[in-house]
Amino acid sequence: MKAFRRLCIVVITVFFLLTAVFNLFLVGVKDRNEGIYRVEAKRLADEIAETGNYELEKYPHIKGVFTGDELYRSDEHYLIIEAGGTLYRVEYTVGNGQYSIAVINCVFGALFLLMIGLLYYIRGHIIVPFGRLNNVPQELARGNLAVSIPEEKSRFFGKFTWGVNLLRESIEDSRKKEITMQRDKKLLLLSLSHDIKTPLSAIKLNARALARGLYKDEEKRRAAAESINTRADEIERFVSEITKAASEDFMSFEVTQGEAFLSVIITRIEERYVPQLAMSGTEFAIQKFDDCILSCDPDRLAECMQNLIENAIKYGDGRRIEISFDKMDGCELITVLNTGCTLEVKELPQIFESFHRGNNADRVQGNGLGLFICKRLMGLMNGEVYADIREECFCITLVVKMV
Repeated sequence: MKAFRRLCIVVITVFFLLTAVFNLFLVGVKDRNEGIYRVEAKRLADEIAETGNYELEKYPHIKGVFTGDELYRSDEHYLIIEAGGTLYRVEYTVGNGQYSIAVINCVFGALFLLMIGLLYYIRGHIIVPFGRLNNVPQELARGNLAVSIPEEKSRFFGKFTWGVNLLRESIEDSRKKEITMQRDKKLLLLSLSHDIKTPLSAIKLNARALARGLYKDEEKRRAAAESINTRADEIERFVSEITKAASEDFMSFEVTQGEAFLSVIITRIEERYVPQLAMSGTEFAIQKFDDCILSCDPDRLAECMQNLIENAIKYGDGRRIEISFDKMDGCELITVLNTGCTLEVKELPQIFESFHRGNNADRVQGNGLGLFICKRLMGLMNGEVYADIREECFCITLVVKMV
């Protein structure tokens, strides 16, 4: 708010300075214009003295020339000149400089009022509402999901407020799901660990008895060994359940299947990454394509492309990133290519697994989820994604069905 006040003071000061300078300029021009009739009267006197005649058309500021009995009879602005021993009354037009200055100052006054109204509108509809929302992102980042988000009817921040509310609800929902999942897994692990103790105790007892030779009868030794095997099978089943619980999906994805033009998706990507990659000196090429309608969730498809480009930025050599297009069997193939691939071909089958990071990720921060998310989202949109390495270039292709 203080910065906006300073800006208003600067704008108003500059406006008044420009108005003053313009008024000084207009006064100077007025003074010069009002002296022109004297110059023309002098030229007229010289012409009469030399030729005895005159052409009034040559003097735009002189309305008439009179002599004789009408020398001093006039209500107009005039001056008396002498030419060839004769006095002449020269009527001239008076410039409307004062009127022009007044009109222009009225225009400046209207502009000033308009500027004040605009600044007041900006303050009331943009600066003040934004100030009320200023602390919301920091509070959400701190985990304070109960922070109050004031409702804004302004068209400038109404959608933003709605989006922040959605973000808060999404964070709160994710937190609840995470807590529930962690509780369920903890309960499962506690239950399984408790269940494991029973067969484990039986195994230990039978093993101890066999070790001490307590079973003299061969039949009893065989029964003890079979009991150990049975209990081991139980433990193996429990371990399988633990492994299954640990490998269950930890992320949920929501896809709203619809239709979108390919050009709309590419425009979003272009607007986001062209300035960014231009600043970093990376060549970003988008090949020509035939526009078509895709069967997808446009937001999720754009998210997939963003993940691929972010990977290209992180793991490429920064020379070139290219997006190319092709069509096959009613599908649009969108390929993101980056130069400087150091990934080994044998790692390609694992790159779409969660938390998997290739041998080229040692010096790059990440969690190994980007391609995993892409594969899940493309599957939910009835599409596919696959990777390839071509001439030391890493290529990932999204397969999207066309309508």
